[in-house]
Amino acid sequence: MSSIVITGNDLTLEQLALICRENAKIELAEEAKQNIIDSRKVVDDLVAEEKVVYGITTGFGKFSDVVISQEQCKELQRNLIITHAVGAGDPFPIDVARGVMLLRINNLVKGFSGIRLETVETMVNMLNKGVTAFRVLLEHLETWHHYHIWFFL
Repeated sequence: MSSIVITGNDLTLEQLALICRENAKIELAEEAKQNIIDSRKVVDDLVAEEKVVYGITTGFGKFSDVVISQEQCKELQRNLIITHAVGAGDPFPIDVARGVMLLRINNLVKGFSGIRLETVETMVNMLNKGVTAFRVLLEHLETWHHYHIWFFL
């Protein structure tokens, strides 16, 4: 079976089932890769130019008026992951967890997030190698729709 090409625009339910239940391989379309690269360049430029942009060069919530220096950006991202890496409940079934990973990849390739291409490629490689995210059914309710913190089996 050849790989299913992820464009961010045309994933079908049949493809979703093949990937999640039959472990079909995926690859990113070249246009999708370019979307990610272009989006990341916007983020990198904002940081380099020291522009004030919520959540990129500032803190979050009540810390939105705190400007984060270029040197502090990595620490901000690390702290964001650590503070949101919480959940309780039973784990999703593997096919559901794979589906969440796939749908996240499908969304990220549209190029609106500013994520690094290497991060999305890591997610693709994980799916292709059968490394599945450990997701719990109940997560931190305030942020579950914003942050997908995964622990890998």
